Amino acid sequence: MTRAQLVTLVSSVAGAVIVALDGTVLTVAQPTLRRDLDASYAQVQWTSTGYLVAVASLLVFAGRLGDRYGHRRLFTVGMLGFAATSAGIGLAPGIGWVIALRAAQGVCGALLQPATLGLLRARFPADRLGTPLAVRTGAIGVAAAAGPLLGGALVAGPGWRAVFFLNVAPALLFGLLALALPRPEPSPTVRRRLPGAGLDLPGALLLAVALGCAVHTLVALPEPGGAGPAGPVVAVVGLVAGVLLVRHERRATDPLLPPDVIGSAAVGAAVAVLVAASAALSGTLFVATYVLQDTLDLDPFQSALRSLPLAALMVLAAPVAPLLVRRAGARRTTATAMAVLAVGVLVLAGATGAVALCGGFALLGAGFGTVMVTATQVVVREAAVAFAGVAGGLQQTAMNVGPALGVAAATALRGLGGGAGLPLAALACVAAAGALAARALPEHTGPRAGPASGHEARATTSRRGRRWPSRSRLVRR
Repeated sequence: MTRAQLVTLVSSVAGAVIVALDGTVLTVAQPTLRRDLDASYAQVQWTSTGYLVAVASLLVFAGRLGDRYGHRRLFTVGMLGFAATSAGIGLAPGIGWVIALRAAQGVCGALLQPATLGLLRARFPADRLGTPLAVRTGAIGVAAAAGPLLGGALVAGPGWRAVFFLNVAPALLFGLLALALPRPEPSPTVRRRLPGAGLDLPGALLLAVALGCAVHTLVALPEPGGAGPAGPVVAVVGLVAGVLLVRHERRATDPLLPPDVIGSAAVGAAVAVLVAASAALSGTLFVATYVLQDTLDLDPFQSALRSLPLAALMVLAAPVAPLLVRRAGARRTTATAMAVLAVGVLVLAGATGAVALCGGFALLGAGFGTVMVTATQVVVREAAVAFAGVAGGLQQTAMNVGPALGVAAATALRGLGGGAGLPLAALACVAAAGALAARALPEHTGPRAGPASGHEARATTSRRGRRWPSRSRLVRR
């Protein structure tokens, strides 16, 4: 691994970990934040909802911005913005400021997250992405395990504001460090002359409205009274925006969602698998929390101990996944991992003892950690470097929409009565559906044929099948 690849990997991992930590530690800090700022439960919920709506709405467009202007620039802006908004939240005088700054932090997170994958795609050859993606996934698993413990220690000590100050120094450091990275990608002047390099602002607006409304509806659905009087209106607006988006993208010269990316059966299947996996995991964890604390009468610390195998197996599965892909192929590896995830959900549905609970959580971690690496590798590898940001945006969108869908479904099914059995059985079916979707993944993940990077391809084909000059020839011109 070269020095530039190492710095790229460390920066990418740091960006992913900062975002993962921010989400987990905030959950621990919310009760204290509510009391300190004299806020309502609905206002505190919007500190999460505002962030989620903002980030989910803009991920794909942020990825396109990275494809056009360089992922290093977007990564730097996102990290520095994340640092600034984190510091602002730590100094916020009231809940209104916290909500507004969390939404702004979501915009920065949207700029940052696709760039963490785009940087890896641009720096590493397509057939060597498995290892860096495994490192990234393992680091996210560590962050998921450490987040609640770190958040609890900070809230109990310095207070909830320290949770947000925690982000400032590392975000500043790695944001500035990214400026030292050399650029392996074409210059912006060249990138603008490549086919599919337009920004497609109407498409970006329609997609943002559709995704934002969808996520808002899913997040608000479990609340008492659903999404409120405006809920149906928001849902209809999102549906209309989605229909208009499909119509616009079919006619656009430079669509926001390039046909080479969304027209790929492998990419579509990988995104569907990621949605199913994240929905099954998040919904199961939501239900399991009530089972552990209400049904089994365990305190939060005892509950956390029972769930530790999830993070541990997720970290252990990440480096093994690339080896499994090389031996068995992406299709069989991902389908098997989704089946393991489904079995883990079913085990937790009937578990009461510590051994069974730990075993169920271990199966969840092993399955999800493997899927994260394999499906993400397919999404990123199948996309050319010129569209790496869009591919990263699609992957991150799946990882944001899936949890909202899983928690909404689990909440609705719990409301029908019958305890945890019904929602967990449904979530196991979601995981099983993801295993079926994995059948469309490629059997092998060798070097991608087609435009990738300067040393991987010398020509690009437009939507109409015309051959375009290689980037190197464009530079010479």
